[in-house]
Amino acid sequence: MVYGTSSARAEMSELRRLRTLLPPELQSWVTVEATTATNASLITCEELGQDEVEIQIDLLKWEQFAKDQRNLLFWHQVARIQNDTIPRDGWEMAALAIGLGGAVGELWVQDGLLLMLALALCGVSGWRLYQRNNSQKSVDDLTAADQKAIALATRFGYTLPNAYKSLGSALKILIEQSPSRRNRKRYETRLQALKDSAAEAKARSQSMRAEQRNRMPDMNYPS
Repeated sequence: MVYGTSSARAEMSELRRLRTLLPPELQSWVTVEATTATNASLITCEELGQDEVEIQIDLLKWEQFAKDQRNLLFWHQVARIQNDTIPRDGWEMAALAIGLGGAVGELWVQDGLLLMLALALCGVSGWRLYQRNNSQKSVDDLTAADQKAIALATRFGYTLPNAYKSLGSALKILIEQSPSRRNRKRYETRLQALKDSAAEAKARSQSMRAEQRNRMPDMNYPS
């Protein structure tokens, strides 16, 4: 009983800590909660309403990561919210079914306007389904969120090298632990993109330091 109470307190403490990592502009409409789902993802986010998003965390899996790794994984989800790339409520399939049914019905009654409206509904919902299932776009969204997570980390006091190292090491753990080949491939793609970005950032930093040294005036000391 004592262990259970202590564990619950630790979980609540971690959730409170993560809430402090939300940028001020998100704190009024983004919440952080422990997931109640079975076989849940480590961390994900869900739109609860038009102006409410919840970040859900499997705290048992979460404990396996160091604090710096947790922070970067958390900021990745925050970045997805800021980039407006979080999963939606899945209205597209229902809209597509309604549109197709309406189009077939209007073919019988030959109402041109309603037929056009039904086809337009099919087109919009079909395009949204294509975007959702487009693997390349999904990977692009994830790597963009990684880059913004790095920027958020520096906003909260991380150095750029430490931010890259923390997220990179977290992705390596996710690669090792993921039973899904598809998920492992996504993590590997994200890790490679992160390595490329870190190399570019290092090269820019070295170039800037070299330029600053070249701009320093020569100091002539008296003999």
